[in-house]
Amino acid sequence: MTGINKAACIGGGVIGGGWIARFLLAGIDVDVFDPHPEASRIVGEVIANAEKAYAMLTGAPLPPHGRLTFCATLEEAVAGADWIQESVPERLDLKRGVLTAIDAVARPDALIGSSTSGLLPTDLQRDMKHPERLFVAHPYNPVYLLPLVEIVGGEKTSAATIKAAMERLQPIGMKGVHIAKEIEAFVGDRLLEALWREALWLIHDDICTVETLDDVIRYSFGLRWAQMGLFQTYRIAGGEAGMRHFLAQFGPCLAWPWTKLTDVVDLDDALIEKIGQQSDEQAAGLSIRELERIRDENLVGILQALKGGDGGKGWGAGKLLKDFEQSLWAQGGGTTTSFDPSKPLRLVETKVSPAWVDYNGHMTEHRYLQVFGDTSDALLRLVGVDVAYVEAGHSYYTVETHIRHLGEAKLGQAIHSTCRILDVDDKRLHVFHTLHDTATGEALATAEHMLLHVDSKAGKATPAPAVILDKVKAIGRAHAELAAPEGAGRHVGQRR
Repeated sequence: MTGINKAACIGGGVIGGGWIARFLLAGIDVDVFDPHPEASRIVGEVIANAEKAYAMLTGAPLPPHGRLTFCATLEEAVAGADWIQESVPERLDLKRGVLTAIDAVARPDALIGSSTSGLLPTDLQRDMKHPERLFVAHPYNPVYLLPLVEIVGGEKTSAATIKAAMERLQPIGMKGVHIAKEIEAFVGDRLLEALWREALWLIHDDICTVETLDDVIRYSFGLRWAQMGLFQTYRIAGGEAGMRHFLAQFGPCLAWPWTKLTDVVDLDDALIEKIGQQSDEQAAGLSIRELERIRDENLVGILQALKGGDGGKGWGAGKLLKDFEQSLWAQGGGTTTSFDPSKPLRLVETKVSPAWVDYNGHMTEHRYLQVFGDTSDALLRLVGVDVAYVEAGHSYYTVETHIRHLGEAKLGQAIHSTCRILDVDDKRLHVFHTLHDTATGEALATAEHMLLHVDSKAGKATPAPAVILDKVKAIGRAHAELAAPEGAGRHVGQRR
């Protein structure tokens, strides 16, 4: 599968900045053109939010950040890019002019995507010399966390372009959905507009406030939609008879005079002020950036919950995250970790996610084990026990663990782990991990593990091959020169 080697982003606002962050965190170099005088600050704040979100989202080894470059001209930004994403304001004349300018200077094989929310790609590609490579790539905010991209071709867009766009999204953790026919606002925004239009009437007619309306969504069907969407949710609502029974029972309701979907509410000054005032009260003083961070933390928790759905196989966007993480583990972050023999290996860097905390606001017990397990995995990748090695039928299995809890890891806290190899022989690997508060260096917990090298197909311990042992023993010899870590060899309940 061909990936994206270099991206160009034209426009760095909310959506453009989200694309930039998504590309950078996938290890892709990004050249940006945006004439806004504060473009670098705006993009920088979006990237900072994205980095915080990714630190909570996954413990898989991310590739090194891509290089971010702000360019003085559109031509400079586009040069050499194989994926060009246009995210300028939603005006047909402006977008058409920018896309035509991109087309004139882009590489012949470059893909050109537009972040339009509803303009037809046929209209956008009208003046292009190579319209076959233009398509709509409509994402959802925040682009760095929500993985969906609606891919829509115009009359002159080639099938090869659509296929290439769909394929290149997967390695950066996104899901492309091909909208079969060109239509204004595509699919997602049409659904949102229907809900939005009805919501505006409910506020206009004083049926409820914006707070009440949002409560109706977030405490009920919004939770269902996150995992099963609309039709699968209604299939369940039909009971054992399924969708046909649901349609027969509730279909006649569609003819009832409930909705005002075909009526356009007058957004006059009075209604705008009513909604604005209620929205201000609902925000309770939180800034947009603070609301974005809260949104991101909640999205991370939802994605992680969905990742464990369907008996651990993942469900919806959680399955996509699980598959993305699997590819990250396979790549091992794209680099070979070097180590300083004069100190323990520093292997995992993360933050305490909302999904990791208990009723006390502290990291719950099994998450400590998760981080320590990730540390062991990072060590194993370092010595060559990677996904390919495991798929070939061999691995190290943890057979004994002792964890000490020395401090409290709290929500949002930056933490990292270090690893000491205490002993190693042909079959056994004895390690000692320490979890640290990154800001202070304080030890928050330690874990001592014994691992056995196994033939997973035979189901028994076997000697590790020389290619693995040589690397493990080299680290072990270096660590043998260090002072023994405090707490190594302790048992449960042992007096200090």
